[in-house]
Amino acid sequence: MKKIFLAILLACGLTACGIGDTNTTYERSSIGQQGSVSYGTIISMSVINTAGTDSVGTLGGAIAGGAAGSMIGGNTAVNIIGGVGGAILGGMVGSATEKSLTKDNAMEFIVQKQNGQVIAVVQSNELNLRVGDPVMLISTGGTTRIRARMY
Repeated sequence: MKKIFLAILLACGLTACGIGDTNTTYERSSIGQQGSVSYGTIISMSVINTAGTDSVGTLGGAIAGGAAGSMIGGNTAVNIIGGVGGAILGGMVGSATEKSLTKDNAMEFIVQKQNGQVIAVVQSNELNLRVGDPVMLISTGGTTRIRARMY
């Protein structure tokens, strides 16, 4: 039983690991895409929580749990019941693991553009932006990112 639990835990942990996107991370499909640039000033910032994802953790956990549960032993009926139960339990553990590993904090930036319009953009703050900083707003494909203004 101990080996089964460790197999499920390892599979769920491995399937849920990954580096989250940051303000400086772009999708490969963004390369060469034209965007627009506008200018503004950060007038407010606040920390927000981002929910974790639930994509591969459930599936990975269910597969590992099903495989481990089907090896309980006994007759075919016991193996089937163990496999189904293991898949359900593994899926739940995998989902919870992935959500926990992928939740994070980000910043909500309130920016007043040069034309007077006030907008909100949520992103990470690895650039250490602060209230009062002049910024560039780079919009491409429905996504807006804030960068320090370069003169």
